[in-house]
Amino acid sequence: MSEGWAGGSTRAWRRTRAAVLARDGYRCRLKLDVCVGVATHAHHTRGKAYGDDPRFLVAACAPCNLKTGDPTRAKGDPPCSPVTQW
Repeated sequence: MSEGWAGGSTRAWRRTRAAVLARDGYRCRLKLDVCVGVATHAHHTRGKAYGDDPRFLVAACAPCNLKTGDPTRAKGDPPCSPVTQW
């Protein structure tokens, strides 16, 4: 989460989010199987480590943004490894 999230979003983030949504025409760019089409979120394509740089943000609808989650986190469970010794 952004540093300003504890007390709500920052003005800078709200401006960045609005600019990304306008740039992408308020249409979801993720288009997953849960897509509703109308973008209300700005999705960090490379994770928060790149900050709120608009080059690494795309417009997304809420269901797609939530389903995608953090791109830096591993998806799913780790591969199984058999236990042969106790």
